[in-house]
Amino acid sequence: MRELVAVAAAAALPYFRQAVTVDNKAKGGFDPVTIADRETEDALRRAIEQRFPEHGIIGEERPPHRPDARYQWVIDPIDGTRAFICGLPTWATLVGLCDSGVPVCGLMSQPVVGEYFIGGSGSSVNGYRDREISLTTSGVVDLADASLFATSPDMFAVGEEAARFDALSAQARLTRYGVDSYAYCLLAAGHIEIVAEAGLGFYDVAALIPIIEAAGGVVTDWAGRPVRGGGAVVAAANSALHERALQLLRT
Repeated sequence: MRELVAVAAAAALPYFRQAVTVDNKAKGGFDPVTIADRETEDALRRAIEQRFPEHGIIGEERPPHRPDARYQWVIDPIDGTRAFICGLPTWATLVGLCDSGVPVCGLMSQPVVGEYFIGGSGSSVNGYRDREISLTTSGVVDLADASLFATSPDMFAVGEEAARFDALSAQARLTRYGVDSYAYCLLAAGHIEIVAEAGLGFYDVAALIPIIEAAGGVVTDWAGRPVRGGGAVVAAANSALHERALQLLRT
């Protein structure tokens, strides 16, 4: 994972805050993709295939490779492409490793800031400017003392889904939007307490689950089940706070 930090940075940084063509993958909406997304994923795929030729790879921008393999690498080359094209340093590269569909190791890397998070095997670390520290989630257990994050308020479907998030937001100390996968890593580092989102792909969250869990947090879908795909996800700093959030989000 530490080697992939450099691989992703070398591919993505030359395009940051440059004039790049933005393509829209969505019909009736806006789901941007750029050459930075594609070239970063290609570079990561080459590095992984060279080291682990028997493993599979699932990426956001390219077809699956060896989809029946026990070990699958799940790649989101530029998580937060909207932030990337706006020049904001809140995007990141996400790489998760799954064993039979279960996320067991994950990387989040933000090369502009020079920061990365790695989790798995019972521990999570934050690397910043050539030093690493171990991560532990917050001890806050009351919603009234918790900070709640989501990427955007319009990611929730109009109606019951949005109403459930609004109910959680009304109980939290504060609600903030817009930092994509950074929010999950801030949770693992103990700075915030809850992230609740919807409409995610597995590549949006597979890398983040081991980082949070190894730091002491809990990640499930809104029904309280393990996350093994996309959809609605809630992460919390501890089991007590997670259960309180689920009482408002549970589907």
